Amino acid sequence: MVMKIITLSFLICLFSKLQGHCKSDIKLGFTLPLSSPIEYTPGFIGKAYIMETETSSRTEPSFKAALTMESSDYKGRYMCSIQVFFGDVSVWSSGHYTKMYVSNKCIFELTEDGDMRLKSNNKHVGWRSGTSGQGIERLEIQSSGNLVLLDAKNLIKWQSFNFPTDVMLSGQRLDVATQLTSFPKDSTMFYSFEVLRDKIALFLNLAKLKYSYWEYRPIENRTVNFLRLGPKGLDMFDDNSHRIGRIEQPLTRFLAIGNITGNLGLYSYKPEKGKFEATFQALSNTCDLPVACKPYGICTSSKACSCIKVMRNGDCNSNEEEWLSMKRLCDHEMVELEGATTVLRNGTEARNVSKERCEELCKKDCECRAVSYSVYEESCVMYGVVMGVKEIERVSGLSYMVKIPKGVRLSDEKSNMRKWVVGLVGGIDAFVILLLLSGFGFYYIRKRRKSSSQPQPQQQEEPIAE
Repeated sequence: MVMKIITLSFLICLFSKLQGHCKSDIKLGFTLPLSSPIEYTPGFIGKAYIMETETSSRTEPSFKAALTMESSDYKGRYMCSIQVFFGDVSVWSSGHYTKMYVSNKCIFELTEDGDMRLKSNNKHVGWRSGTSGQGIERLEIQSSGNLVLLDAKNLIKWQSFNFPTDVMLSGQRLDVATQLTSFPKDSTMFYSFEVLRDKIALFLNLAKLKYSYWEYRPIENRTVNFLRLGPKGLDMFDDNSHRIGRIEQPLTRFLAIGNITGNLGLYSYKPEKGKFEATFQALSNTCDLPVACKPYGICTSSKACSCIKVMRNGDCNSNEEEWLSMKRLCDHEMVELEGATTVLRNGTEARNVSKERCEELCKKDCECRAVSYSVYEESCVMYGVVMGVKEIERVSGLSYMVKIPKGVRLSDEKSNMRKWVVGLVGGIDAFVILLLLSGFGFYYIRKRRKSSSQPQPQQQEEPIAE
């Protein structure tokens, strides 16, 4: 059955007789309902645009605030939210953390006492700004894309910039201990971009587990106080508001975390293409992404995924949640993957230990699934997941080991087990090389046969010297 996709968009705005454009603010008492089709429709997306920024630019889209309804997998209901769009890109949503579901109607209102609300058909309030009684006079969308509630003195009483989602707009500030978050669909894990005192970093979050996979530190190990995205890129500032670092990328309009890859990108608008494109990405190599492959998969040098067979009849193509839900791995043993490592950092670390002791620590910890060990630093880092694994050239003194069930090996010798597992790592690469060699061999044999079938010129006999 083909899913029926319906998109409904319409613009509700007040037109200025002098300017001839949609106004960028609304007054108290404004109410807007948005209804869904009578019959529940999978794939339905409804948008009612409320406000639009005034812009003189002809090469860049404007910001728009909209009331939206989208079909969901939750009990045949629709998800209702207020969103800010930059062109076709959603850059802020009231439903990023808290979802509101309705049966057939979503109602937006700016009450007479200054509270911005979303209600269902039965008048249940599913989201609110919480600004009642604060002297609010109007709701405005600013040229920066910031959605604000203002009082009579034009003081901001509430703003969307204070509730960051997965996007940071040009002009927006992120203070230390704040973060952007991105939630992959149908997954319990999520990504976060966090501002810490000593760095900014990307993290993979799985229940109680948290591992970084990209970091950027300020010059001279200075202390970070806040970030600001400007026209020249992402700037880092210290406690005295002095710039201490910059990821330079001119004409940046927003920063975003991909909800599939977890990559961080700086985006600029391309007028000739009519869309935004990433002009900078924190991780340019596919294998440096934490989910380049599924759990217990290895990203090979050819950027393909191979499987670490850690279970009898194991299958890397099985459901991701099954691997992540395996909380305790007891009575297992360790096997080293030669020429492999993980992009994940910040695991549980033990120092001044031997490699053998490192293996024992993981074997005794039922929640440990893999370890990285450095001979030179005598450092053992334990991980609760086997993710972000990639193939590398072998480095002396560095080891990556995974926990496997006893008896899964093909023979009693550990060396054979290592060869078996590592053979899986390079299986795809070897197959590609075999195809190339076969092609060259076929070409060579065909050429020889073709040349041998042609008549050869007669050679004159040379006289033999006596």
